[in-house]
Amino acid sequence: MRENTYADEVVAERAYVGELYARLDTERARVGELYAETLREQGISPMERDAQVRALGREVSRLNVADNGLCFGRIDGVDGTRSYIGRIGLFDEADEFEPLLLDWRAPAARAFYVATAASPEGMSRRRQFHTRGREVVDFTDEALGKPDASAGGDAALLAAVSAPRGEHMRDIVATIQAEQDEIIRLDNAGVVVIEGGPGTGKTVVALHRVAYLLYTQRERMQRQGVLVVGPNPAFLDHIAHVLPSLGETNVVFTTTGGLLPGLVATAEDAPEVVALKGSLTMVDVLAAAVADRQRLPAEPVVIELADVALRVDAPTVEWARDEARGSDRPHNQARSVFLDVLTWALTERAIGKIGKGWLTRDDREAWEHMRADLLSELAEHADFRALIDDLWPLLEPEDVLAELLSSPARLASAGADPILHRENGSAWTVSDVALLDELIELLGPIPVDDSAAKAEAKQEAAYAAAVLDTLVQREDHMDDEDHLFAQDMLFGTDLADRFVERDTRVLAERAAADRDWTYRHIVVDEAQELSAMDWRVLMRRCPAKSFTIVGDLAQRRSAAGATSWGAMLDDYVPGRWAYRQLTVNYRTPAEIMAVAADVLAEFAPDLKPAESVRECGVQPWSRQVTDRIEMATAIKQFTETEAALPGTSIIIGPPDIEGTTPAAATKGLEYDSVLIIDPDHLLTDTTRGAADLYVALTRATQRLGVLHTAPLPPMLAGLAEVPAA
Repeated sequence: MRENTYADEVVAERAYVGELYARLDTERARVGELYAETLREQGISPMERDAQVRALGREVSRLNVADNGLCFGRIDGVDGTRSYIGRIGLFDEADEFEPLLLDWRAPAARAFYVATAASPEGMSRRRQFHTRGREVVDFTDEALGKPDASAGGDAALLAAVSAPRGEHMRDIVATIQAEQDEIIRLDNAGVVVIEGGPGTGKTVVALHRVAYLLYTQRERMQRQGVLVVGPNPAFLDHIAHVLPSLGETNVVFTTTGGLLPGLVATAEDAPEVVALKGSLTMVDVLAAAVADRQRLPAEPVVIELADVALRVDAPTVEWARDEARGSDRPHNQARSVFLDVLTWALTERAIGKIGKGWLTRDDREAWEHMRADLLSELAEHADFRALIDDLWPLLEPEDVLAELLSSPARLASAGADPILHRENGSAWTVSDVALLDELIELLGPIPVDDSAAKAEAKQEAAYAAAVLDTLVQREDHMDDEDHLFAQDMLFGTDLADRFVERDTRVLAERAAADRDWTYRHIVVDEAQELSAMDWRVLMRRCPAKSFTIVGDLAQRRSAAGATSWGAMLDDYVPGRWAYRQLTVNYRTPAEIMAVAADVLAEFAPDLKPAESVRECGVQPWSRQVTDRIEMATAIKQFTETEAALPGTSIIIGPPDIEGTTPAAATKGLEYDSVLIIDPDHLLTDTTRGAADLYVALTRATQRLGVLHTAPLPPMLAGLAEVPAA
């Protein structure tokens, strides 16, 4: 009897979800048609049309991503109510917009994630669907509010975390756990720090928090977008599909090496250089490097004008320099202050000389007229222009930094450590990006002479006006008193505006190309690796100081990285950051985590590893090989075996072995199977070797093996040694 009831319910749920998909298809067709019509619309202004097209484009994207896993469960209230939970919300327009499917982010959907037997949240049952394509295959029920409630609800979670991994990270909307949901929905307008060991899901929780914020603060978040900063391009590619799968596309993904448009730095400095470039002492060094370019003449310079010779000496230039520096403007903008003060002083002296005996300050009109003539002559004087360029040059940040790093003399003058010197000053590294960004602030943009642009615009308007005159003068319109003439609708400048190229890029494209773009929210993953200088860059990108910060201090490997969250944040958001910790490991099975825990205890004995939620039934192993030939044979055997199994695999090892990946490049990633080659190379060749080994060990979700030529370090004693095949 129970079997028939279950089968009937599967059929009923299948039918209901089928109706949801039918409604989705109808809505998708309606919005798609409206989108196409709006693209063809000519009766509204281009600006209005662009806004409507973008809004409809976002809706098309939202509906398109919902096709995969539209509905993943329902929750039943003790009062008999029933709510279906899914990727987006769908409503019955014929029944006062009654919700047919609740968006997983909606407040009414919260109980689906947080209700437990002990705290049922007014619910009696949670049902989770197992689907294949658009069809419900079966479901798992979990009774709520009873001490002996079934633990069957964990089946969906265990199935999800045990499933083979793909190329990209998956969203977890169907299996969000209570401690994760609390962070996702946390009501904090400032900074939220999410810390957790490997496999706790901190990254995917942070991304779902962004999706939640975009849902609850749609208007504000949508105008400015979200920036996601990750440790490396492979990681960004791994996570890039999560937010689009949740219907959110106004997101820019980058590394710290890509925070400046047009520059993507990937090279790394030596650890001691990374530490120095990442420290706040570089703010003073860069300011000194800019100040060093604001020169005084070693000897007086004489500028010969038509009626007088001007003597430009150090005291006069120093006064002008002090006034310019005191203006608190960036260097390039302060040049106008420098020039104004210097030319005022020079022309005052010149007028006194030229007008000696016949011109006094009482004759203000004549005095200012003579000053205007002198200023005009100075502006055209090649030697004077060259002198200004020498004393207060217009500077580009790339030039300043390249010349600083390649010149021991400039480094010494700026008070910098000599270890920063390198032969090729413009061979940019990741650590240089924050320095370039700081220089952009110190220098400001180079002032643009807009006279040419104004002349071009005037010429275009004149041309358009001429076209308009031609239309007006057409003989076939002359006798038609009721005809609406062209000049009744257009001005020449209006016609000219039609030739202006409009920016049709989506928000993410515009934001990624604009260094001055400010984001509503920023997510920083592997945040423990960012330097103090990196944080200055990010704080400039988000004036609202709204961040979701993800990290694990135990995994820090950068010499410039954070040693505590407080040290990193208190200067920017004192009292405005909340700390949350994830304590359950969903990725790493207990068998592998036992080995990793021994490594963690070696370099961070005060930290407790997250508790694994499952066992995989496969013990991690090690095998000693005698030489590179035997090593190559074992690697080939591993590769062939894994190729026949579902999921993903990776080989982590030293760079001199073909086909291996550095441990640092796997941060934030996960694989079904991991093979580590000679773990000794991590412990001896890196500054944070044990942390790198910990990272390598915790990438595996199912199987872990270690090949080694030297005896294993004691911290890996938990591995089961197996003989060569």
